[in-house]
Amino acid sequence: MSNLYPAYLASEKRYERMKYNRVGKSGLKFPAVSLGFWHNFGSNGNYDTMKEMCRTAFDNGITQFDLANNYGPAYGAAETNAGRILAEDFRPYRDELVITSKAGYDMWDGPYGNWGSRKYLIASCDQSLKRLGLEYVDIFYHHRMDPETPLEETMEALEQIVRSGRALYAGISNYDEEQTRKALAIAKEIRLPLIVNQRRYSIFDRGIEEDGVKKACRELGMGIIAFSPLAQGLLTDKYLNGIPEDSRIAKDHRFLKKDSLTEERLAQIRALNELAKNRGQSLAQMALSWILKDDEVCSVLIGASRPEQILENISIAEHTDFTEEELKRIDEITAGRI
Repeated sequence: MSNLYPAYLASEKRYERMKYNRVGKSGLKFPAVSLGFWHNFGSNGNYDTMKEMCRTAFDNGITQFDLANNYGPAYGAAETNAGRILAEDFRPYRDELVITSKAGYDMWDGPYGNWGSRKYLIASCDQSLKRLGLEYVDIFYHHRMDPETPLEETMEALEQIVRSGRALYAGISNYDEEQTRKALAIAKEIRLPLIVNQRRYSIFDRGIEEDGVKKACRELGMGIIAFSPLAQGLLTDKYLNGIPEDSRIAKDHRFLKKDSLTEERLAQIRALNELAKNRGQSLAQMALSWILKDDEVCSVLIGASRPEQILENISIAEHTDFTEEELKRIDEITAGRI
């Protein structure tokens, strides 16, 4: 256990700047900016830096910590580290936090450690609670659609998790429009509080617009929380002057290959960067603001490797307004009309 920090006392001003948005038609609100534990909270991260990032986030109104069973590396490591941080720093503030976890991707060997069966989801939820050191999570998600398990079984497993007190609400992630509508219909029938869909969304990835999920969630009263809003770092100034040796592209990362940064894409990044400067923002700040521009996405998930990144990104909650000309220009750039 680290001895570098005294007992943590949260800032008394932590709620002064952050905006909080209702999650669909539920009673829950998300901070406009939430902290994701996908990267930099596993065995590859520095524990004291993790702790400082969580403190910085909460001190500035970020009340949601987003996790999953297999976030790492190694699988489960992010939840284990989060559990230590929660126990050491945040136990007095548990009721001010929204802690989420998910299951749906591969977690352990054999036929019962993947997808969306009742057996996998309930076992995974129990494991997550042990790693987190919590009696319940605020939201438990099914992490991806399962083409083989009946959707009714998956939703009924989430209902059992909620009814048993392991979670307060349920969510889905990476669901398309058809499965979102079906899931909500089942949830309504069995009285499951299914309140949010977590999807990838960015200036470069308009999937939730193209497949109808954004429109469907608005119609059905379901919230949307967006992940990968910076397109794995493309929507930052990181690559404006070449490829840094320690970047994901340089390492041919699983989610960001070297062929992602074409000359056309680089020209788009530069054009968007100029537009961001004219707005008084960094490219990353503008990209995050754009996610929240129309109030149809209730929160944007940010990743961070140091506290300063969190402080930079929090300011977007105060500048989500865009002119029609700015929005048109962004669409032109992404369409290649630079």
